[in-house]
Amino acid sequence: MAIDDRWRQAAERVAVPLIALAASSVVFGVFLALVAQVDPLEVYGLMYQGAFGSWFSLQNTLVRAAPLILTALCTALPARLGLVVIGNEGALVAGGVAAASAGLLMHGAAPIAVQLVMAVAGMAVGGLWILAAGWLRHSRGVNETIASLLLTYIAIALMNHLVEGPLRDPQSLNKPSTAPIGEANMIGNLPGTDVHWGLALGVIFCIGTYVLMRHTTFGFAADMAGGNVRAARGMGLNVGRLVAVTCLLGGAAAGLAGMIEVAAVHGRANASLVAGYGYAGILVAFLARHHPLAIVPVAVLMGGISASNGLLQRRLDLPDATVLVLQGVIFVMILAGESLYGRIRLFQPRGA
Repeated sequence: MAIDDRWRQAAERVAVPLIALAASSVVFGVFLALVAQVDPLEVYGLMYQGAFGSWFSLQNTLVRAAPLILTALCTALPARLGLVVIGNEGALVAGGVAAASAGLLMHGAAPIAVQLVMAVAGMAVGGLWILAAGWLRHSRGVNETIASLLLTYIAIALMNHLVEGPLRDPQSLNKPSTAPIGEANMIGNLPGTDVHWGLALGVIFCIGTYVLMRHTTFGFAADMAGGNVRAARGMGLNVGRLVAVTCLLGGAAAGLAGMIEVAAVHGRANASLVAGYGYAGILVAFLARHHPLAIVPVAVLMGGISASNGLLQRRLDLPDATVLVLQGVIFVMILAGESLYGRIRLFQPRGA
């Protein structure tokens, strides 16, 4: 393929999501004007101010972007094999509960050891949670989208059972929770900021998965299996192993997000883990076209939209579901934008 054609394809992969975002802005603006009866330009101005208008706002945005980066990988990595996994929230919750339990079991150990054990526990349980959906798809033909979604409901129900029963702290009266892991075992912030180390871990995870999926024989094999499973099997590729590894890595990323929410934000496991980061991570993955490096800026954008919610409530008295409407519109437009690939004349190869 000519270099010029590759640049055209790369430009198309950037332009189509931007078109979808622009269309989403217009549709959401009409919704604000007709239904909410507010000035769309004022809303967008406040959203920018609440997301990036100050150092405090930017830090708040980055804190919210950290779990989105990791949960997005839970969808993006299996997508390389053509799998549509949406169990991000379940893996995050399961990983968070496992991390909190491991932290309590390690009570009295050195903080660094506790944090490492919590990370391993969260990643292991989150990875196995998504691996279950991949195994059902590969060995039993069960739709991975439905399986991963149902596993999310199971994870949330299991978390509620544990924090309200066997793992409940007797002192958590109004909000059932596990016992706190201890201030010494909490993950600190990046130097000079109020942003926890989860952001750096998310970026490192994205870089690592990018190298794995784009610059190794494993990634090449995953691309082949994602393009044509029969051809991949005919060439002797172990498709089951590819499914297992990608699902395990994706689930591990979401499980790590759960561990970070426990060790950097809440200090314990409770219903606050079900904050919608997993569901928003699905949108981030699709908007980034499942590219590990593109996930980072997209997660920052979606984190900014979420961070601006409070300012919209205070200034315009808009309900907290307003930003959820915007996220829903963006998701619909992203799906609709899939039909534009290969149809925009500007990005077609010469002579096409």
